[in-house]
Amino acid sequence: MKQLARSIRQHMTDAERVLWQHLRAHRMGGHKFKRQLVIEPYIVDFICIEAKLIIEADGGQHGLRVEEDQERTACLEAMGYRVLRFWNHEILTETQTVLERIHQELNLSPLPTPSP
Repeated sequence: MKQLARSIRQHMTDAERVLWQHLRAHRMGGHKFKRQLVIEPYIVDFICIEAKLIIEADGGQHGLRVEEDQERTACLEAMGYRVLRFWNHEILTETQTVLERIHQELNLSPLPTPSP
């Protein structure tokens, strides 16, 4: 799975590249983000571990996988993460709005870790 994550990091979409430029190097209010991180059984696009925030950049194929994405989000939320999803075209055409939404979410307290 780590090998796949590494490969995905090397072949980011245009939307992922744009978003990464704003998230990397503590550029989002000092928060540290990682990209294409394995959280079994998934690989998440971007994550701020300290804020327990996952950001997913969804392309057109996700329109056909609505149920799978809902299950994925529910599973990640059950692990204590908050998940924000943005369409690639949103990231590319409404970048500032997307960044403001992420910033708002980062200012919220992280959800408590669920009990086992």
